[in-house]
Amino acid sequence: MVVFGIATIARMVAGPRVTLSIGAKNSTEIRCEIGATGDCSGKRAGSLSWSGPANVKMKNASKKSSKKPLTLKSSGGKKSPYRLASFFSGIGGFDLGFERVGFKVVYQCEIDKFCNRILKQHWPKIPKSEDIRKVSHEEVPDAEVWAAGFPCQDVSVARMGPRSGLRGKQSGLFYDFAKRIEEYLPRIVLLENVPGLLSSHGGRDFQIVIRTLAELGYAVGWRVLNSKNFGVPQSRQRVYIVGCYRDWRAVGEILFEPQCRKRNNLKGRQDGKKSVSPFKKSFGDIVKGPVVQGLAYCFYACSARHTGTDWSRTYISYPEGRVRRLTPNEGEAIQGFPSNWTLPKEAIGDADDLDSLRYHSVGNAVTVDVAKWLAGRIKLLLKKRDAMDDVASSAEVLQGMLG
Repeated sequence: MVVFGIATIARMVAGPRVTLSIGAKNSTEIRCEIGATGDCSGKRAGSLSWSGPANVKMKNASKKSSKKPLTLKSSGGKKSPYRLASFFSGIGGFDLGFERVGFKVVYQCEIDKFCNRILKQHWPKIPKSEDIRKVSHEEVPDAEVWAAGFPCQDVSVARMGPRSGLRGKQSGLFYDFAKRIEEYLPRIVLLENVPGLLSSHGGRDFQIVIRTLAELGYAVGWRVLNSKNFGVPQSRQRVYIVGCYRDWRAVGEILFEPQCRKRNNLKGRQDGKKSVSPFKKSFGDIVKGPVVQGLAYCFYACSARHTGTDWSRTYISYPEGRVRRLTPNEGEAIQGFPSNWTLPKEAIGDADDLDSLRYHSVGNAVTVDVAKWLAGRIKLLLKKRDAMDDVASSAEVLQGMLG
């Protein structure tokens, strides 16, 4: 799914079209077709159409951040790595994915004590804050990209009972994050949350997120991505929201691929074999065990003491009838993390307590492989835009010399 918006949202409808108004007099509109959820395999998940002038005057466009980041150049003439500031960092899913394509992590903000211990173990020299509500303007270093997997507890459909949405104490921290964005105005903002955000309070919470970023001057788009399409054996759908400051074309370049994969033109037969769900395919030694299903269900935050009633639903079976859940290491693997990523160097309580902490942190994490794909797209976009700026600057210098 994708929608672009700058300034204020006029209306959001449940049908296949969303209309966003630009400007105080609502004289200009962006119309965007919304497609189905997509994967990273080359299928287009939506199409875009633009009506109105390209040089739209945006709310807050004249406001300049005192810490607007620039791409620094080293003494050797080569550009320094692009930088990532990570908020609600968890155990570093975004951080690790961005590092794998060459970004430099320059800041992390995470309040959970166990997650903070894991972050310090893997990024001991990175500046860190704990409470997003208390982050000062001076704490966050310059960074081109801000990424945040803000809390999902109050918008998740897995929550028992009514959802508090953005009014809740956890998911409501989005507002504090938005205040930090307004102070800095980074070039790109990347958010991750559960698909339940799209339906929370009838879609009004999602509308608030989009409108908040748009009113700060960001073109905004979103796409629901499933981790299974990025090389990990886990079906895990999450909504990823991208905001690009004063650049409405950039969002589509990040979230959507211009190419399409080859179609399967083979005609099916009525009496042909029926496809088997990947959840029902199994692998392993049926004589000695273990036997595992080909695709894991979504790995949720859970306790080590749950038996058979948790949300994970992915079990390892043995011929003699024994059944077990995935271990924390196996959970790390289907989330794209290295083995023992969440194993502290110093012991914490008994084994069950430690496993519970590991299960919970891994279940709340961003899948590393999805983060890596998004980071690669963002990096290409930044390099393209910077190259365009360099050409424009050179042209201005040349024009000044000739003039």
